[in-house]
Amino acid sequence: MEDLNLVLRERLQKAEQLERDGIPLYPNGFPVPDRISDIIQAYEPRSAEELESEPRSFTIAGRVMAVRSFGKSTFMHLLDSGGKLQIYIQQNEVGKERYAVAKRLDIGDILSVSGALFRTKTNELTLLVKELALLTKSLRPLPEKYHGLRDVEIRLRQRYVDLIVNESVREVFRKRARIIQVIRDFLAGKGFLEVETPMMQPIPGGATAKPFKTFHNALGIDLYLRIAPELYLKRLLVGGFERVFELNRNFRNEGISTQHNPEFTMLEFYQAYATYEDLMRLTEELFGELAMAVNGGSHEVEYQGQSINLAPPWRRYRLVEALVEVGGLPLAALMDAEQTVRIARSLGLGAERFEGHGKLLTKIFDHLVEPKLIQPTFISHYPLEVSPLSRRNEADPSVTDRFELFIAGREMANAFSELNDPRDQRERFQHQIEARQAGDEEAHFMDEDYIRALEYGMPPAAGEGIGVDRVVMLFTDSASIREVIPFPHQRPEKKN
Repeated sequence: MEDLNLVLRERLQKAEQLERDGIPLYPNGFPVPDRISDIIQAYEPRSAEELESEPRSFTIAGRVMAVRSFGKSTFMHLLDSGGKLQIYIQQNEVGKERYAVAKRLDIGDILSVSGALFRTKTNELTLLVKELALLTKSLRPLPEKYHGLRDVEIRLRQRYVDLIVNESVREVFRKRARIIQVIRDFLAGKGFLEVETPMMQPIPGGATAKPFKTFHNALGIDLYLRIAPELYLKRLLVGGFERVFELNRNFRNEGISTQHNPEFTMLEFYQAYATYEDLMRLTEELFGELAMAVNGGSHEVEYQGQSINLAPPWRRYRLVEALVEVGGLPLAALMDAEQTVRIARSLGLGAERFEGHGKLLTKIFDHLVEPKLIQPTFISHYPLEVSPLSRRNEADPSVTDRFELFIAGREMANAFSELNDPRDQRERFQHQIEARQAGDEEAHFMDEDYIRALEYGMPPAAGEGIGVDRVVMLFTDSASIREVIPFPHQRPEKKN
């Protein structure tokens, strides 16, 4: 810490001296017509002779990432959002006064430079600087040997530094943007309309989760940050929009892990006159599009040392089938409520009084089967008890027309044929209220306005939610959700 304070004092003194010498530290109005990535793409293939025969001046701006001085000449590396380029500053090219400024620059400073390209004796593409201007003075040093920022907590807390010094981190967020754009284009091509729904809701609905609560002074009411946009998107189906989607931010007041962040991005889409089976096929197609677009045109994805094949068709199990075939449990025991309780307790899973047979089966599945589903797998026919918004299966009313998608041992998507009978929905909500009164903090609230909307008539439909952050984790080989969220939530920083 003392060493850092010394460097900070030295940098501040240097900055103050530059100002006394008439050099503005934070000027404005310097247009930057050229990008380093464009220059590299166009001119990296050219030889030294070709560059010399067709001289052209470029103006770029970027952050100083390395400095090597040799008396009256200095090499630097400049980094902009697209790439890194070496620049060469000579006193006889920029003048004694400008070169004196260049000699006083630090790693981390942001410069604007103009000049022509050439190749050094080591054949590195380099810009010979003719003009130079300091645009931003950096008062804090970058991590030593600027590629050495490895402490995870510091990287996430100071993501701005992480992005400066780690190209691989910048690439994760470029790929994230590409994934979101592909999703938008795919759904728009299928006739879906992108919409926006409230992020503050009087009743938190659409999922079983604990919400964040706030208070609206002007309205004098409690509001909740949304845990899901589902019930508002289905209101749009009632209103006549037959295909809608939203890329939305959701908030759940729950634990933090490598797979969970309190604030996360979810894709939800709803299609009238479709079933959950239609969405299985659509999901396979969407992931195929993503793989081809962001994974080098291959359905094979390497994730944490495992090769995952996203080429359809994917495996499909009913939940009970998966418990038997993947989990190795006897079917007869799973059909008996008392034996199911004993299985749950033998696995270290509590059996709360508000948890019925269906919820226990799902808990056992989550613990025993989910981690084993590495290749893409659809699990369908979830118990009614854990699916308060799903349509009952006509052949077996104890389960629902619902599926979840698992890849790499974790849930990636949840979808179902929608319940559009307002009488059945009211009864389901009532059961959720009873579960909440028995101690289930994640049970669904009663939503009278949503029931009223269903009473006007919602067409038969299917809907799906896909965790965008987990999709990005898959396609960027990221072990933790915190690696794919620019600014993940953390505990308060300890003060020295």
